[in-house]
Amino acid sequence: MTKALRSAPTDFERGLQVARRPGERRSVERRSVDRLPVRLPLPADHAEPVLDVVVPVFNEETDLEPSVRRLHAHLRDTFPYPFRITVADNASTDATPHIAARLAADLPEATWIRLDEKGRGRALRTAWSGSKAPVLAYLDVDLSTELNALLPLVAPLISGHSDIAIGSRLARGSRVTRGPRREIISRCYNALLRSTLAVGFSDAQCGFKAIRRDVAERLLPLVEDSGWFFDTELLVIAERAGLRIHEVPVDWVDDPDSRVDLVSTAVADLRGIARIGRALARGTLPTARLGRAPEGGPPGSLTAQVLRFGAVGALSTVGYVLLYAALRPAAGPQAANAWALLVCAIANTAANRRLTFGLRGRGGALRHQAKGLAVFALGLALTSGSLAALHRWTPGPGRPTEIAVLVTANLAATLLRFLLLRTWVFTAAARGNGTGTESR
Repeated sequence: MTKALRSAPTDFERGLQVARRPGERRSVERRSVDRLPVRLPLPADHAEPVLDVVVPVFNEETDLEPSVRRLHAHLRDTFPYPFRITVADNASTDATPHIAARLAADLPEATWIRLDEKGRGRALRTAWSGSKAPVLAYLDVDLSTELNALLPLVAPLISGHSDIAIGSRLARGSRVTRGPRREIISRCYNALLRSTLAVGFSDAQCGFKAIRRDVAERLLPLVEDSGWFFDTELLVIAERAGLRIHEVPVDWVDDPDSRVDLVSTAVADLRGIARIGRALARGTLPTARLGRAPEGGPPGSLTAQVLRFGAVGALSTVGYVLLYAALRPAAGPQAANAWALLVCAIANTAANRRLTFGLRGRGGALRHQAKGLAVFALGLALTSGSLAALHRWTPGPGRPTEIAVLVTANLAATLLRFLLLRTWVFTAAARGNGTGTESR
């Protein structure tokens, strides 16, 4: 690995640059239509660096050298694979670049890059996009997180168990020393994420994370933020894509010399939450194209989908009949039919989304349910029309006759439902290999 600054952009970096040009994001997304393959463990005899640890810095002339040397000694003594340390200088104006260059010259596993603009997200994007290591990580230069957690952080990525790993100061088993102000801010921020974006991870902003390179190649072109919200946006997209996020409880000691502007960072985070929330609500993030192809997932052939849809439909029909029979005495035939069909339509859409078309989690679920309700309206018109015709032609029909007519009409509506689900509601999964994964 050369010690000089990287100058020529890699193919991945050129792809990121294209993704940043106005009006051209869609073309980049189209190139990533194939989902990630099944995770595999890395070979034990890997010759090139397996891990690239990025240390983003801005005016850290005091802490940089002792921290990098401590990190290097720890990896040299405890990490069983080849590694690299990359110092990403965020346009420092002090002696930081000179110290980084000296470290790269002294330590065979160290290198450095320099950016002309600030932004932690920008630094990570640049460093990760230029690395060939299969596992990419970063940690804060103050080493607030105990380094003994580094191997547990990256081990699930090396073994093929997970896609992303994050250190968590809020997970059970973590030990954290920091002031009440930062503690309250951190907990409030993560509670806000859970309530607004329904995330499952516990700590979005701990400066201690790792990601597999094949995952980074898919996610980074979609992450717009170049500052502190970068971590959160990356994790939200990954979770909605159904990628596995592993959390590691960490021992963490607050750095009293932290230079983070809490007010401006909080405002930027709120804007980021609103922006990504809108994107998720509108379905503009192609999360269905990002997940991994699961082993033994639902087959994508028409025959397999018909069989799965039929099984779901049979259960839905039984549920519909039971609900109709229970509601009929109090609500009357039309109201009982409408309510029973509505409940079963929502359950049917959710079941087919997961089992027949292989889409999991919350990403795009509201859009799918909205389309499913439109299909439900057609089914309601068909069954209600059949019921009205029965009462017109046969005044006072018996309950068994009503149910028989409704079951027949419901079967016809089911066939129409399958065609619309396959060709309209779950188009991407039907046209792909049938196992799209949108979220965990």
